[in-house]
Amino acid sequence: MSRRQPVANWATDFDHLDPRWIEDPFAIWDELRQSCPVAHTTRFQGVYFPTRYEDIRQIAYDIEHFSSRRVQVRETPPPVKSPAPPITSDPPHHRAARMILLPPFTPQAINKLIPKTRLICNELIDRFVGDERCDAALDYAQHIPVRVIAQMLGLPASDGEMFRGWVHGLVEEAILDDAAMVRTLAEMTAYLLDQVERRRKSPTDDLISYLVAARIDDAPLTDNHILGTLRLLLIAGIDTTWSGIGACLWHLARTPDDRRRLVAEPALMPTAIEEFLRAYSPVTMARLVAKDTVVKGCPYEKGQMVLLSFPAANRDPAMFPDADKVIIDRKENRHAAFGLGIHRCVGSNLARMELTVAVEEFLKRIPEFRLDDPKAVRWSEGAVRGPRKLPLILA
Repeated sequence: MSRRQPVANWATDFDHLDPRWIEDPFAIWDELRQSCPVAHTTRFQGVYFPTRYEDIRQIAYDIEHFSSRRVQVRETPPPVKSPAPPITSDPPHHRAARMILLPPFTPQAINKLIPKTRLICNELIDRFVGDERCDAALDYAQHIPVRVIAQMLGLPASDGEMFRGWVHGLVEEAILDDAAMVRTLAEMTAYLLDQVERRRKSPTDDLISYLVAARIDDAPLTDNHILGTLRLLLIAGIDTTWSGIGACLWHLARTPDDRRRLVAEPALMPTAIEEFLRAYSPVTMARLVAKDTVVKGCPYEKGQMVLLSFPAANRDPAMFPDADKVIIDRKENRHAAFGLGIHRCVGSNLARMELTVAVEEFLKRIPEFRLDDPKAVRWSEGAVRGPRKLPLILA
């Protein structure tokens, strides 16, 4: 990111691209929750940042006053439109677009991917097992969701580096750089449109062919609908899960008691994964204020944006006892890692499976590891948070 004016007051001038926020946002959120639970900034054309679970929940469910037509906070208005249904769809169009995506992401459908995902994880581990060191983000976490979603879409896994470049271009660079957004969208459109045309000529058993054959009210999906949905599946399917896997391994590298307990009690894994999802939720989404309104006494002005930080909601002590602690056997855990309201993540079953398998296989093969240099860990910038560099000592 370009050099930015440092934040002097998080309540009235917050910046989610500030290095302090990127490195460790939790203390900032705690301070805001106690002193100013809804922060505001004039940066990014004006943005609100609620920190309490109940505020975030109410906004997520309020489809009258808060629109999903824009889901990214940017320095300038978007230079081009890039709808990605259903995540950028408001009612009444949202439901039909969402219903199309539900069948490929049921638990039954995702369970069929488990053997392949285990194979992917072990092939990656084979490359560094026995070494003294690895980068768990670069060598492991980033590859797993790329290869899984590529298989689902019927795309070559060898294009993974290009896919990760698109993630960086749209999720990080595009916040400040119009040219990066235009360039990345153009590259994605050309690549994906070619794939769509191939499926029209020769359908296969993959998600692209599924979307080409899909119908809404007996009419085929438009190219814009298909391309937007494919952008969503590719970007969200890679970035959020890559971030989640990395955060799990980061925690286990710096918390040996939790790591050794999971090795000794593998049946605890599903509960632990839910707690990692709560404590290290990767995704913050944005909403556009469509009408002036008031939420819990705080006015929201039409035309401004709202950052719906599900990670902040999941750290609210009013909702979660000992919210600042990672408790891998936490019994009650109604976290919001996958969002709230009508836009709750369609791919939650896939993400859970990938996180679970990735951590399981890593612990089976490498039960002892620790951070090489905590200061060398680098976190992503923007609306999705996860480690992008995670150097480990394997021993």
